[in-house]
Amino acid sequence: MKKEYKIIFDMPKAYKSREVLNKLPSPISSQMTEIYNYSVEDYGFYLLDNLVDQTIVGKAMKIFIDEALKYSKKIEVLELT
Repeated sequence: MKKEYKIIFDMPKAYKSREVLNKLPSPISSQMTEIYNYSVEDYGFYLLDNLVDQTIVGKAMKIFIDEALKYSKKIEVLELT
């Protein structure tokens, strides 16, 4: 089972994601299992939680939300599954 999220915000047209992506914790566990995955989309960020380590996913989610709040006073977090 997995959970998917969209973090929607007013992303600038010339947005450069390198800085925020470098802040993320490793998405691979010490057992070589994928903890989470993500993508940068035109609406904001997509986050896939593989339900392996909630602490690590929570850190990644917080980093994405904090980044979105730099550019928008209002953001939307949607749970897709």
